[in-house]
Amino acid sequence: MGRNSLVQRLAAQVGDEGTARAILQKRGQMDASGRLTAAGEERNAMTAQERALDRAHKRTGKPEKAFKYDPKTNRATLKR
Repeated sequence: MGRNSLVQRLAAQVGDEGTARAILQKRGQMDASGRLTAAGEERNAMTAQERALDRAHKRTGKPEKAFKYDPKTNRATLKR
């Protein structure tokens, strides 16, 4: 899944679209009516790789180019 599939990808990961929508609402990426907020639209415009790199960058403070993406695990790890 690529860009503009945030809800579908999260639903596939958690197993249920209702749960995915609840998670997005808790994060502030979706409002109560089910529409994506500005933050949600920003995340929705990213691919899974871009989101993983962004999460790693925010968690460590290191630049995104310092990480490599593993599509099997949907995680970014530091390059060696």
